[in-house]
Amino acid sequence: MSMSHLYGTDGEDGVEMESFEVSDWDLQNEFNPHRHRHRQTKEEATYGVWAERDSDEERPSFGGKRSRDYSAPVNFISAGLKKSAAEDVSDEDSDEDEKPVKQEEIPKEFVPKKLKTGGNFKPSQKGFVGGTKSFMDFGSWERHTKGIGQKLLQKMGYVPGRGLGKNAQGIINPIEAKQRKGKGAVGAYGSERTSQSLQDFPVVDSEEEAEEEFQKELSQWRKDPNGGKKKPKYSYKTVEELKAKGRINKQLSTPQKELSQVKVIDMTGREQKVYYSYSQISHKHNIPDDNPQQLLGKDSKPQGFALPELEHNLQLLIDITEQEIIQSDRQLQYERDMVVNLTHEIQKMSEILSHEETAISNLSKVLDMVEECERRMQPSCENPLTLDECAKIFETLQDKYYEEYRMSDRVDLAVAIVYPLMKDYFKNWDPLKDCTYGTEIIAKWKSLLENDQLLSHGGQDLSTDAFHRLMWEIWMPYVRNIVAQWQPRNCGSMVDFLDSWVHIIPVWILDNILDQLIFPKLQKEVENWNPLTDTVPIHSWIHPWLPLMQARLEPLYSPIRNKLANALQKWHPSDSSAKLILQPWKDVFTPGSWEAFMVKNIVPKLGMCLNELIINPHQQHMDAFYWVIDWEGMISVSSLVGLLEKHFFPKWLQVLCSWLSNSPNYEEITKWYLGWKSMFSDQVLAHPSIKDKFNEALDIMNRAVSSSVGGYMQPGARENIAYLTHTERRKDFQYEAMQERREAENMAQRGIGMAASSVPMNFKDLIQTKAEEHNIVFMPVIGKRHEGKQLYTFGRIVIYIDRGVVFVQGEKTWVPTSLQSLIDMAK
Repeated sequence: MSMSHLYGTDGEDGVEMESFEVSDWDLQNEFNPHRHRHRQTKEEATYGVWAERDSDEERPSFGGKRSRDYSAPVNFISAGLKKSAAEDVSDEDSDEDEKPVKQEEIPKEFVPKKLKTGGNFKPSQKGFVGGTKSFMDFGSWERHTKGIGQKLLQKMGYVPGRGLGKNAQGIINPIEAKQRKGKGAVGAYGSERTSQSLQDFPVVDSEEEAEEEFQKELSQWRKDPNGGKKKPKYSYKTVEELKAKGRINKQLSTPQKELSQVKVIDMTGREQKVYYSYSQISHKHNIPDDNPQQLLGKDSKPQGFALPELEHNLQLLIDITEQEIIQSDRQLQYERDMVVNLTHEIQKMSEILSHEETAISNLSKVLDMVEECERRMQPSCENPLTLDECAKIFETLQDKYYEEYRMSDRVDLAVAIVYPLMKDYFKNWDPLKDCTYGTEIIAKWKSLLENDQLLSHGGQDLSTDAFHRLMWEIWMPYVRNIVAQWQPRNCGSMVDFLDSWVHIIPVWILDNILDQLIFPKLQKEVENWNPLTDTVPIHSWIHPWLPLMQARLEPLYSPIRNKLANALQKWHPSDSSAKLILQPWKDVFTPGSWEAFMVKNIVPKLGMCLNELIINPHQQHMDAFYWVIDWEGMISVSSLVGLLEKHFFPKWLQVLCSWLSNSPNYEEITKWYLGWKSMFSDQVLAHPSIKDKFNEALDIMNRAVSSSVGGYMQPGARENIAYLTHTERRKDFQYEAMQERREAENMAQRGIGMAASSVPMNFKDLIQTKAEEHNIVFMPVIGKRHEGKQLYTFGRIVIYIDRGVVFVQGEKTWVPTSLQSLIDMAK
């Protein structure tokens, strides 16, 4: 530890002497246990009391040397040169004599400037702008080492002569230091940037802005040299500002009428005040109070000129002027908007006027054409109007003046012009003799007069559709007269007439003709029909109506079946006329009703006929058998097989057994067996019950041949019977194989047809495809709808389709059903 605080120096001789006086420094450190203890440096440990002191707070040592000034700039000493002691002393003296520079004396060019963020550097640049120094000797000190630093840098992608970083954005030159002139703060002596930094980081040329900002900040700390008051600043409002203010505060400046006459009591002040509008409240603080002025304080100065009433009046005049300017601006804006609105109205009215003029011109032309038609319809006219010429006039009206034609009352126009011509056209018409008379001209008038809106629902509205009214009032009376004189048994002419007009007349008129005129005549004629006495079969004058009436004829079928059943009570199968009468009705009646009619009236008669059949191999009479087999296509296969099993095969097998028991000729038995089998069709023979019966006969013959061991046996009989049995079994097998092959071919053709045809797009197409597969007729019913849905015939069933669901007509209502059930019912 240095002992310099115990010694002092003589000012004159510099002789060191020891001082034992108690100083303030001793007292201060003695009573401060937490004082900062001086730490001995290496120099103090070496030189002791002769070491140089760096702290000014310690007591002076014997050396008497003054302390260093560390606020001075750092002086670097070259490695080769060193200044003498005299030069060092002169430099120190010059530093002591140096005085700080005032802020006001700083020149303009030394004021700090604003830097650009990033300078001229770009990421794609390989170096900085200022990197012009040669760096061939960079890192030359490594020649005395192993050069590990340079190698590591090169491994990491460093290229000598370029900056560090991914894009070589690092600086190349070392940072230069610039010595500050005095001991002032940073920037006190102007810019301290070096030439290198100016090249690498250029500054923005904004000296004027920096000067203005500097003078503004400087003026805040200056005091007015004159010592007087500042001049009052006046704010001026331009007309444009007042207009803008008026547009923004439009609702506030112009209160509503309901709020402008409201009594308001203000109790916020010392006294109660009454206002008569909310707009007065905003100006209440501008009104001078009547209270005397407050006493002036000690430091306050009395006002030399105070006239609050005058100030209030002036402010009031200013506000009134502002309001007038705002109101004038609003009025001007309103007038401009009104001008724009009126301009648009004028354009709109001009367009309407031109449209009205065009409509008037068209209406005048239409009126001229109508008047010309009325003139030519007069009896005294030399050139009378014909129906074809009138149709051409209406076509012109519809093509050229469609809007006027639609707006006009077509019903009244047609009644006035077309109806008289139509009556004259059909006055000598006989529908049964010339069924196509007038179809072309009526079809043309249909396109001209029919209302398109009625086509969607097929309704009956004579007041809105001229064509429907025309057909009902002009055409329909002729049809009523003809139907009244028509005989139902002469149906050909009437059917041809309706077929010719079915696509022209409205649907509801066709329904009226069929339901009210045709069907009653047919029903009455069916009631008068007697199948035993009438020579004309009933199907000859009922079946031609099937395409037109279809399901409408259902009520006639039950009386027809009853009369046929009564006629068959005394019938015998030998009478073939019954088959001729019944055969046309097989496809008309439903399968269930037809089968029930056959089982009730025909099958019992055929069973009695088979019971009367006598099987005699030596003298066989086949008439009764032929009478029964002749009904094979009329009755079902199951009914025919049941008749044979019950009334034929028991007697036939009994005769075969008795014949085999009396030493027969097996060749004759074989011929007899094959002869009876050839009497049946392939469809009957394919039935399992019929196969079993004939196989049973073969088994009986085989047992008979095998059991005759001891008695006489015809030569070759056993082999003939075995051959017959084998042949018949093989035929059955081949027939079954052929049936399977046919079914497979049908399935393959059906699959090819389905693949070649397009996939059904909707449920109706699917039903049509199924109907084609099962040979069922599927077609729409002309002019029949239910709740707007088209009705179809699927075989003998009437259906309609709604949202992918099939509805079948039941007894009282429409019942939904599946597609498979529909196919079963149709079969």
